[in-house]
Amino acid sequence: MEKKISDTVIRRLPIYHRYLTELIDGGIERISSGELSKLTGFTASQIRQDLNNFGGFGQQGYGYNAADLRSQIDKILGIDRDYKAVVVGVGHLGRAIARYPGFKKSGFSIDMLFDIDEVAGTLVGGIKVKSISELSKFLKENKIDVGIISAPKAVAQEIADILIRGNVKGIWNFAPVDIQAPESVVVENVRLNDSLLTLSYYLKENTKKNK
Repeated sequence: MEKKISDTVIRRLPIYHRYLTELIDGGIERISSGELSKLTGFTASQIRQDLNNFGGFGQQGYGYNAADLRSQIDKILGIDRDYKAVVVGVGHLGRAIARYPGFKKSGFSIDMLFDIDEVAGTLVGGIKVKSISELSKFLKENKIDVGIISAPKAVAQEIADILIRGNVKGIWNFAPVDIQAPESVVVENVRLNDSLLTLSYYLKENTKKNK
């Protein structure tokens, strides 16, 4: 039986990946769990436990080879392969997503953008926006792995249903609503307002401490 990895561990892996990338870009070849602890804020023991869930990558007394460890995390996260994506909803957020250079670095390519007819035909990041009425046909004719929803709340589920019927395997949802999807489709909800409210709480607490 395959061991189930906790969601908390999975969500720490991109943090390790980010710091490893910075170290490699800075010419660092080797890193210990203690040194990685100082960068990430997680304990050295926690880092070792997290990585041991996927096998032993380090050597006692040597630590980790930064490039090898990042390569292993690439494989664990699945970013050692290519994913094709579409963005539905090309407002300010959708345009920012379409232009974000980090997608290609993470193995994702934006193949097409969709929006209402009034926006169709415009260019965003070198890609011509198609009418949302063409989404179903495009999905039938092209193998798309991920649908990115940055459309209004009222139409988010309708868009998700089209994406699901078009055999996407994952949905990255920025609309402020929980969409319904079968278990075979992975849904990652991004709640910008939730994050903002969390920031507000910590600002309030910090102000109280400093009075």
